[in-house]
Amino acid sequence: MKRLRYVRLSAGRRAAIWGVFLLTAVMGLMCVAVLHMKPILTNLAAASVSNTVNRIVVTAVYDAVSAGEVDYDTLVHLEKDQSGHVAAVRSDMAAFNRLQSRIADSILQRLSEVSTRELEIPVGTLTGSSLLAGRGPCIRIRMQAVGSTTAKLRNAFTAAGINQTKHQILLDVTVQMSILLPGFRTSTQVSNEITVAETIIIGSVPDTYTYFSTTPEDAEQYAEDYIMNNG
Repeated sequence: MKRLRYVRLSAGRRAAIWGVFLLTAVMGLMCVAVLHMKPILTNLAAASVSNTVNRIVVTAVYDAVSAGEVDYDTLVHLEKDQSGHVAAVRSDMAAFNRLQSRIADSILQRLSEVSTRELEIPVGTLTGSSLLAGRGPCIRIRMQAVGSTTAKLRNAFTAAGINQTKHQILLDVTVQMSILLPGFRTSTQVSNEITVAETIIIGSVPDTYTYFSTTPEDAEQYAEDYIMNNG
């Protein structure tokens, strides 16, 4: 029969093996923790960046208004007929483009100033448990956000009464942010619609005005009243 030989490891080798085992276990736990924390970090980072972007957009528009760059009479020209009624609304595209570029540049400049930030997240929140949310010491995680923006002015016309039209100049701002977090990255898009100028265009008031309901059961009654009053 063959004899089994037992190899006796030295204390140093045993310590090295245990060290490798512990390192492997710690790395495995860290991978599981990162996978568990990823959706939580993604939501928190996207919410933080969205709030910052919204404040930046509003501030950029406010500064443009305060500087007198947003003026209805500069952006559009009302063309009138011989009787003094508004016949057409003509947009000054050069003024539109200047204002769009000015606001977009202002937003990008402000974004570059807050590109690197830190998230303070309580340990209890990272567990995903609603009972532990917001509890425990905070962990600081550094994130970096890089963004691009587009700003576009457009006209909008809505009825504001009998022969009255509300003309609005709307600014659509879209900011696309790429967020870099430890070990992964995510992205979010922030869109804003801001009214920068508006006016009411008043036309001639007709002698009679008839309204027909779009509800089928009321249309017949409206038609009968109209025939009786105008027969």
